[in-house]
Amino acid sequence: MPSIIISGMARVAGLSAGLALSAGLALATGTALAADATMRMTTTWTSGINLMEGDKKFVEIANAITGDALKIEFFEGGTLVPPTQVFDAVQSNTVQASADWPGYWAGKNSAFGLLGSYPMLFTAADYILWTKQWGGFEAFQEAYGQFGMVYLPYAVVSMESGLRGRKPIPTLAEMDGKRIRMSGRAQGEILKRLGAAQTQIAGGEVYQALERGVVDAAEFSGPGVDWGMGLQEVSKYWMTPGWHQPGSMSGVMINKKFWDGLPEEVQAKLKIAADATLSWSIAYYEHDAVEAVRKFKEAGTEVVQLPAEDVAKLQEISNQALVDEACANPLFAKIAASQVEYMADYAEWRGMAGEFAMGRNLSKLPDVAKLKSCAG
Repeated sequence: MPSIIISGMARVAGLSAGLALSAGLALATGTALAADATMRMTTTWTSGINLMEGDKKFVEIANAITGDALKIEFFEGGTLVPPTQVFDAVQSNTVQASADWPGYWAGKNSAFGLLGSYPMLFTAADYILWTKQWGGFEAFQEAYGQFGMVYLPYAVVSMESGLRGRKPIPTLAEMDGKRIRMSGRAQGEILKRLGAAQTQIAGGEVYQALERGVVDAAEFSGPGVDWGMGLQEVSKYWMTPGWHQPGSMSGVMINKKFWDGLPEEVQAKLKIAADATLSWSIAYYEHDAVEAVRKFKEAGTEVVQLPAEDVAKLQEISNQALVDEACANPLFAKIAASQVEYMADYAEWRGMAGEFAMGRNLSKLPDVAKLKSCAG
């Protein structure tokens, strides 16, 4: 995943007589909201990264269905708030809304890593199913709610490309001693257990890092995003699968005081816009990936596949890292247990579906009993 930026800020105008009920709700929460309320929203992504397309689609749909009740003004990443200050800005109500990738906030609470993407765990399909039917939406609210925010998940991306480099890394054994650009707290822990060093580099610096040999290999996002960044120009080898992020979820964080000041009808319409964007996003990014794979191969990129035994080893390492982190953080444990229980609950039917299944069954599940014990 790339590096971050987001923001938001709301302007409020006078109340209209036709919205007396909404005004009462707003005043009860200490926020004066108007019929023509404006929410300024920015995003993690800059114009060169097409992950911003999901944010733009959400804004487009939301503005279309909320009418005069709420207008979202959208700004590209980096134009309102510095990247490292966005989460705090939304929390403090300095800005009201911002698109993000939850994994960026794992330093504040490791549970955010599970909501964004976790190595060897959820695919894109898993995130959608868990979020909509197995308690995932509530998990997002609990995690962001601790920081005074509401969260609307609205974009899902399937497996990220994997590592790219000037030289191949065909096995896990050859990761030892390598400098790897890879986002995520959990991802860094797994790299450490493989003997590799995680290097934290902003998305806009990945191209230069590969070009200058600052890192031995780097990941950024899916094939379409990687192609748009020109990574085919500075890397000949593509190491797959993208085990570090088999699926990713993103969305928008909204200051809760601002959210509570919105009429219930507007809140409902924003949730509808998020749902519509979610279904759009998986098709958009998958189509984008298919076209990009073709372009990478035409440009001479060589694909290197990790052996099956190495993938199985990654599953063991990831499972253990999950349990270890759970016992250090009850919220992480609670969300991890929810995700693993979903996978266990879904396993029989998914197994019966075989090649027609959505997502995958893990060869071995993390210890859910241990996760639940850590959750308290």
